[in-house]
Amino acid sequence: MPFSFRLPSLTGLLLLAAASASADEASVRKNFEAFIKAPIPIVESVTRIQQGGLYEILLVSGDLYYTDEAVSFLIDGSIIDTKTRKNITSARMEKLVSIDFKSLPLEQAVKRVNGNGKRVLATFEDPHCGFCKKLGQELQKVKNVTIYTFLYPILSPESESMSRHIWCAKDKAATWVNWVVENKTPAAVDCDSAAIDRNVTLGKKLRITGTPTLFFADGSRASGYLNADALEQALDAGKARTDK
Repeated sequence: MPFSFRLPSLTGLLLLAAASASADEASVRKNFEAFIKAPIPIVESVTRIQQGGLYEILLVSGDLYYTDEAVSFLIDGSIIDTKTRKNITSARMEKLVSIDFKSLPLEQAVKRVNGNGKRVLATFEDPHCGFCKKLGQELQKVKNVTIYTFLYPILSPESESMSRHIWCAKDKAATWVNWVVENKTPAAVDCDSAAIDRNVTLGKKLRITGTPTLFFADGSRASGYLNADALEQALDAGKARTDK
């Protein structure tokens, strides 16, 4: 019987390539964790990128590193595409920290409405955060926005107890504004405040390590205090991108 040679199908080639890439990424993960010698797994994902045949290593903490297949070096910094002048790392980080705004459990947040409330903003705030109080002052100047404030007590035990008192108040929104804007201490009242615990779990899942942290309608994130003008611009930009 004559020998015949058949080229592998395109599907077969693609499967082989995918398996090889997967094996390479698994090897990079293994070698990186061996180098770090962490007591628990710290790598969330390993992905080969187009630039220089490098591998992106995303840690559970949200940090990014780059390496080669052998993990013979680590790059802790930004990769710039010289053709497009685009910061590849910054663009990637922006994507990683963005969210689906509609997925937020808004029932766990203190809701207040300025004007017609057509625009939306979600904030994660600690009641003892100084910049949260500055943000509160600025938000009073922002028009036509619905604000969902997730009480996120991460600074101290006092932050947790105050968050629960605010959540249990008859008028949550007024009590929160009175505290951050007028410095009026909320009354000590008790209720089912499990929402605060869920907020902390959610914040950790979203890698929120500081307050205030803000999310706009398009899912983009801002960390820290913004003044009213910056908030107006971000709200308009977020709304525009979402409406497309």
